[in-house]
Amino acid sequence: MGRTVAVVGGGYGGSAVAKALDGDADVVLIEPRDAFVHAAGALRALVQPDWAENIFFPYDRLLARGRVVRDRAAAVDERGVTLASGARVDADYIVLASGSGYPYPAKIESDDAAEALERLRATHKELAGADRVLIAGAGPVGLELAGEIKAVWPQKAVTIVDPAAEPLPGLLPELRAELLRQLAELGVDLRLGTSLADEPPVGPAVAETFTVRAGDAEITADIWFRAYGVRPNGDYLGDGLGGGARTGDGRLRVTGRLNVHGHDHVYALGDITDVSEAKMAGHAMRHADVIAANIAAQVRGDAPESVYEPSPVRGILLPLGPAGGVGQFPGEDGTAFLLPTEQVIEYKGRALMTEMFAALFETA
Repeated sequence: MGRTVAVVGGGYGGSAVAKALDGDADVVLIEPRDAFVHAAGALRALVQPDWAENIFFPYDRLLARGRVVRDRAAAVDERGVTLASGARVDADYIVLASGSGYPYPAKIESDDAAEALERLRATHKELAGADRVLIAGAGPVGLELAGEIKAVWPQKAVTIVDPAAEPLPGLLPELRAELLRQLAELGVDLRLGTSLADEPPVGPAVAETFTVRAGDAEITADIWFRAYGVRPNGDYLGDGLGGGARTGDGRLRVTGRLNVHGHDHVYALGDITDVSEAKMAGHAMRHADVIAANIAAQVRGDAPESVYEPSPVRGILLPLGPAGGVGQFPGEDGTAFLLPTEQVIEYKGRALMTEMFAALFETA
């Protein structure tokens, strides 16, 4: 075919765009892990270790023609990618899909699936022996983690602390009301408008009893988890390709066609972009559709015309264990509508969409 596409990062968007372009170009997917990690299932993998293998999908069946290079990007320019090993991947088109980092266990740190499983199972044992759990952060991750813990161990005391005055700001008031109702029913102690005076004296995900102050109260817990602190994975960009296109928080400025500003053959998707929307796997996969269409057009010699349009209304599916949760979707009239809990369970909560990725990686 003669045209090479280098994709940096094999997460949700990177894997999707690599798969979509596999028949149109010579695809090289650059990814240090030996398996795709379905991060949306990581919290359930923590509380149900016998289920944990469901979130790992080996890359060896993703591409029919292309290849996966197990390495990290050290630098990127318009003509290709220099790898941490010193090797070089020259490319006609580049897709930057390196995503973001987030505290464990919401995102797995190991590049080896077997090691990651071992750590999840070790953390499960730590959590299983803890009677009192503290979660710092009441965003979607912290709330979902609380729901997963309560689904397996309803007797555990779970406290969430967050400085925000209300949970999930910007979403429907009736969604927040239903969320608070379900959390109360589960027995989750949600403390808003307050933050920890100091970080606990023991590291996250380690069972050891401690006491910390939050506002005017003290909290004693046996284990804690950090559920805040997302950071774009863009260190490899340096002052070169990304130097003039990076925002103050390290993201890449992209055009409507998802080109990196100033580079017609370089694209970016997902968490590393400055697209004004929540950073979610579903959005990254829609970015992949746009980029695949544009690169395929360029390979054919046509003008790239696919444009990504963020929804003006935020959608969310937030399970609270396999039998609970809240959600909202954008409606055709430009407003959001509340999803019944039964639909949240059907769409995501029951299997956390693992079947979708089994199909993508042909493991079904």
